[in-house]
Amino acid sequence: MPEDLAAALAEVRTLLLDPQLTRAVAAGRRRGQTPSVVRAELRPVAIKAGPRLQIVTSDGARPYTRNVAAGAEAEAAVDALLTEPFGNWHVETSGGTVQVRVTKKGDAQVHRAGRAPARPAPAPATSTPTTAAPVAPPAGSAPALPDAPVAGTSANVLAHDRRKEHLLASGDPLFTAIGASAAKRRQVDAFLRALAATLPEGDLPRPLRVVDLGCGNAYLTFAAYRYLATRGIEAQVVGIDVREDQRERNSTLAMLLGCEDSVEFVAGTIQDAAVDPAPDLVLALHACDTATDDALARAVRWQARWVLAAPCCHHDVAAQLRRTPAPEPYDMLTRHGILRERFADVLTDSLRAALLRLNGYRVDVVEFVDSRHTPRNLLLRARRTGAPASAELRAEYAALTGPWQLTPRLETLLAAA
Repeated sequence: MPEDLAAALAEVRTLLLDPQLTRAVAAGRRRGQTPSVVRAELRPVAIKAGPRLQIVTSDGARPYTRNVAAGAEAEAAVDALLTEPFGNWHVETSGGTVQVRVTKKGDAQVHRAGRAPARPAPAPATSTPTTAAPVAPPAGSAPALPDAPVAGTSANVLAHDRRKEHLLASGDPLFTAIGASAAKRRQVDAFLRALAATLPEGDLPRPLRVVDLGCGNAYLTFAAYRYLATRGIEAQVVGIDVREDQRERNSTLAMLLGCEDSVEFVAGTIQDAAVDPAPDLVLALHACDTATDDALARAVRWQARWVLAAPCCHHDVAAQLRRTPAPEPYDMLTRHGILRERFADVLTDSLRAALLRLNGYRVDVVEFVDSRHTPRNLLLRARRTGAPASAELRAEYAALTGPWQLTPRLETLLAAA
């Protein structure tokens, strides 16, 4: 239910100035307005001079850090940020989380989780200037460096550099809405870290068009959108799943989370679902067996700029290995069933990476989450360069597939494109 924006921002102000604040992020922009900075992050820190509110703003190219004292200085800095036309505020306190999203009509969609502190913020000091201090330093000035923390400070919320920061807090309303387990949250966080490492700073299409192929319950679809929004990146996200009931469920969830204008769902197969215009970024998390090949092939046909795919099971190549004798002297690799299956896993993803390179992509194969969270923890991370395939790479690929008499599913799909 939409709420009054002024009242919602007053609540945000109270939380930002409350001692129970742990972290807050402002990002995005309102319709027809652009903030002077693309992102702002606030958190309490302990420095030699005493407790401070640290404010880090980014102009899209570099961060600027300043530490302000409690009282009039912090109030003026917070008030200056609240006058900026940010589209989203995410505030975490020791008692709960508040998320504010400004709608196209200028109302506030507010999501609250846990218990927010009830202590009101102090009224603005009469000596506070009416003109707010600038959010970022003047152009050409050097960024301020944060003060050194107090030696021996305990590893608590103030010692923010000593604990791992989740890209989406565990108390985020998203996880409450989708009912994600702790293990699923860890997988989502790990995948978002891979996404953060893939996308460049600045120089992104606006809006960034994202497709999640085989989205299922849409954990990744919503998490990717929320993460991009906190970075101030305007995104249009489409989730594709073959089941109509999933489309209906996920569309309802998008309305509940207040992002139905930016996140939509389509029922259809990975190969044939209608997506227009073509996406810039393609995601595929644990699409089973050759569904990963379907996702990679469609990403190549779209000429997507970035691809992140975490394969699941690998039955296709394993079945081909069972049908044909291994070339000499590699019979021992496939003689035992369990070794053949594991070899098929490695071989399948090696060939997928090679085929992406043959089609103009730079590819990294990495472990995106610890194996104790999921055994399917491999990630193919690709960036389109458009470089033509070398004769050496083509020969290397043929030398591997030929003796094993293999025709990977991805090769067949790309040849038919």
